[in-house]
Amino acid sequence: MKHLIAGLVALVLAVPVWAAEIGDDGLHKADWMRDTFKDLGEDFAEAQSEGKRLMLLVEQRGCLYCRDMHEKTFTDPRVRSLLEDTYFPVQINLHGDTELVDTDGEALSEKEAARRWGVLFTPTMIFLPTELDSAQTAVEQAVAVMPGAFSAGTTLDLLTWVAEERYLDQSEEDFQRYHARMIRERDDGDTR
Repeated sequence: MKHLIAGLVALVLAVPVWAAEIGDDGLHKADWMRDTFKDLGEDFAEAQSEGKRLMLLVEQRGCLYCRDMHEKTFTDPRVRSLLEDTYFPVQINLHGDTELVDTDGEALSEKEAARRWGVLFTPTMIFLPTELDSAQTAVEQAVAVMPGAFSAGTTLDLLTWVAEERYLDQSEEDFQRYHARMIRERDDGDTR
C-alpha cells in the first residue's frame, strides 16, 4: 500500500500544474478566452463596449504549437495580463463546423472562414482594427496577423505594439524594429 501511495504521489507531481485544459473539441481552453456565438460584428461591438481589442485565435486539435503557447507563452504574467485586460480573444477552430459570421456579414463554418482568411498555421492570432469595415473580411482589415508559436517576449511585444496602435505609423519603427528595441531594453534573452 505504501508503494502504491508513493507511486500515485509521484504521478501527480509529474503532471505539470500549468497544463492547459482541453475542451470537448480538443482545443486548449483558457479562462481569458471569450465564448461567443462567433458573430464577429457582435463580438467587435462587445469588445468595444468593454474598451478592448478583438483578437481571433485560430487553433486546431492536437496542435503541439498551440499547446506550447498555452503552457509557456500565455501563462507568462505579462502576456496573460494583456490578454485579460486589453483583448477580447475569440477562439476559432481551424477544422470546426460551428457557424461564424465574418466581419463582412458572410456566414460560414469556422473551417471555411479559416480557408477564406488563408490561415495555414496554428496557432494564428488575427488582430482587428479599432473600427470595422463591413465590406471587408476579418483578415483583409487585420492590423496584424501572427502565424505560429512564439515566446512570451515576442508575443508580449506584438500584443503591446497592437494595443498602442504602433502599426499606424511604421515609417520609423515597424514591428521588427520595435521588437528588437524591446529585447535590448528588456535584455531578458527572450528573443524568439
